[in-house]
Amino acid sequence: MAVIDLNANNWEEEVTKSELPVLVDFWAPWCGPCKMVGPLVETLAAENAGKINVGKLNVDENKSIAVQYGIRGIPTLAFFQDGKEVKRIVGAQGKEQLQKAIDEVIG
Repeated sequence: MAVIDLNANNWEEEVTKSELPVLVDFWAPWCGPCKMVGPLVETLAAENAGKINVGKLNVDENKSIAVQYGIRGIPTLAFFQDGKEVKRIVGAQGKEQLQKAIDEVIG
């Protein structure tokens, strides 16, 4: 499954109303650690297809959503279930740690 490019126009449909849990990668193009996490997020999206949806939200282009969820540092990986945030990871993490977090969320 491809990573969804999230923005204000599709946030409600892709995150709030999603039947599957959603992992949102809050990032920005100028963020070095975001560039390291990005490929891991894409790999995990493919490996967990059908169990979790994965999206990326550029915080520079979608400030209102970043503010709404209190995103203060990037990369921030937030997990949403039934429209509510259930878990958050701030900072670059390895693939194992991210997969463990996905496993916790999807149960």
